[in-house]
Formats: sequence, structure tokens, C-alpha cells
Amino acid sequence: MKLHSLSISGIVTMNMHALNNEGSEGNTMMTRMVEIVDATGKNHTVNAVSGDMFKHIQAEHLFMEAKEANSTNLPLCAACATFDANRICGDETFTKKTFKEGAVDSEILSEAIKKCIIDDAEGILITSEIGGKGRSISRKSAIEFGWVVGCPDNTRTESYFHAKYVPEGRGKGSGTGENLGQNIFHRPASSGQYAVVVNVDLYKVGRNDITLAYVDGVDRQARIKALLKSVLNTFIKPTGAHRNTQHPHILDFSGVIATSTNTLPSPVLSSLNPNYRDEIKKIAGNLNRTTTGNPIAVTPFDGLGAFSGVIADIICKVQPYGG
Repeated sequence: MKLHSLSISGIVTMNMHALNNEGSEGNTMMTRMVEIVDATGKNHTVNAVSGDMFKHIQAEHLFMEAKEANSTNLPLCAACATFDANRICGDETFTKKTFKEGAVDSEILSEAIKKCIIDDAEGILITSEIGGKGRSISRKSAIEFGWVVGCPDNTRTESYFHAKYVPEGRGKGSGTGENLGQNIFHRPASSGQYAVVVNVDLYKVGRNDITLAYVDGVDRQARIKALLKSVLNTFIKPTGAHRNTQHPHILDFSGVIATSTNTLPSPVLSSLNPNYRDEIKKIAGNLNRTTTGNPIAVTPFDGLGAFSGVIADIICKVQPYGG
């Protein structure tokens, strides 16, 4: 099954989490709140987890998949091997020793793609001086996460009192900004149903953004399978903030997975629209009417178990598109 793209639209139900926060005011941690408009045009302020956070979670799972494989099929550059946020720009063996003077951007990008699955799949802006010239080479991400947004009527946030237990210093704080003594603090916890949108352009894996050609020496199938595994693991174990004492209670994940076997996009629609499932099915049907072979497929899932089953089936069958 050669897939061009895959999308996920759904609702995840989580209780008592603090996966994403804004910082602190005094001794009170402030959770992430956003302004949204519902399907009727009404404004709401709701708790949310940023797409940046979920993409970081997914990238970490991809990193662990590549580290465990320890294979030339899933290579990591020197910087990504330590999960350095600078990615290949932090790999001096790449930026300072690989290229001769006069190297063109497409050559540099092909080498970056070949050298590292994370730079390939997650995207990178190469701004280092390479080959005697300052660069600005963009590698677009193959995966896109939207904000994970609380459904207005079904999401709540409360702040809870905590104290650091210090037997020798009960009732006595440090009196300073230092984390000493038995200090008190307030930490938020949010519970509710959250709208999820994800898009994965599988055809981009291993493809040079400049030449639009697939890079030789890249095991695209192994990389695509690893990328999809990381998406699955993101929802099984969302490794955000404060998991050490506020591990989220994940109750449910339901929605639809859409796939496309040609250049027609996999339809995605926010579950903030109560009719999102029916709308996605209608879009898929209409897109299939415009071509032959019914390239768009929509698979509903109800529960994290069903979601994992659908993704696992795709991982077992998927093959690279093009190339």
C-alpha cells in the first residue's frame, strides 16, 4: 500500500494533566489557555496543549525508535543522536567538514536528509556557514500537529495547593527565591475532551525540497514505518510537562484516520465541529468522485486500542509513494 499522506481527526479524553504551561506568577504555575471559536461562532477560552509540544513528544519517540534500531536504515546525525534541538546545525562534522567551497544548497540538503531521519522527517532550517558561505536552507517537516484544543463544554482547569515536604523546616520557607525550605506552590490540573488534528505527508520522507527528487541511499520504507510508530506512541505516551506527579489519565481516543494513495490530500477536520466524522466522509467521497481508483479511505476508530490497531495495520502494509 503506497500512501501519499495520512491524517488524524479525533477527540482525546484526558484527566488531571499539566502537559503544557505558560510559566509562573509568584508561586502559582499558569496553564496554557487559548481563545477559540466554536462551530456556531461563539467565543470560548479553553485549556490547550500546543502543537509544538505534541510535535516535540512525537520527535522524541522517533529519536528513541532510531536509537533502539541502531541501524544505518534509521541514521542520526551527531547532534540528533543526543536529541540536540539544533539538529544537524549542531553537528560540526556536517557543517564544517563535509562540503567543499562552492557547494550548492540542494547538495547540502540531500546530504542532511541522507545523514539523519530526524532532520528528514521533522524539518530543519540550516543557517550554518557551509562551504565558505552562510546558508538559509529550509527542510519542511513531513508531519504537522495542530493545537490540541479543549472542547468548550467538556474541559475544566483547577489550581491545587502543594507543599514541598521538609521535615526539619515545617512551616518555614526560604524567604528568598531559592527552592529551599518547605515552600508552598500552586499547580494546575486540567481535565476534559480535546480536539486533535494531525497531518503526515509520507511522500516527503527522503525527498529533496529543492530538486523534488528522492535522495539515493535512503531507506524510505524503514523511515516511514518509524515515523508512523512515533505517531502511535505519541498518543500512547504523551511525554509533556509534569508527568512525574501528574501523569495524564487517558480515558479515550476516538475519531477517524484518512489516507490517500495519490496526490489528493487526506481530509482533516477539527472535532470542534460535532459533525466532523460525517463531514470527512463526505469530503472523501467527493474527492474520490474527481478521479479513479477511490484513493481516499476513511477509517473510524473508537478507543485507543482501535486507534493502535488501525495504525499498526498501516505500518505493516505501507510502502513508499513515488521514487
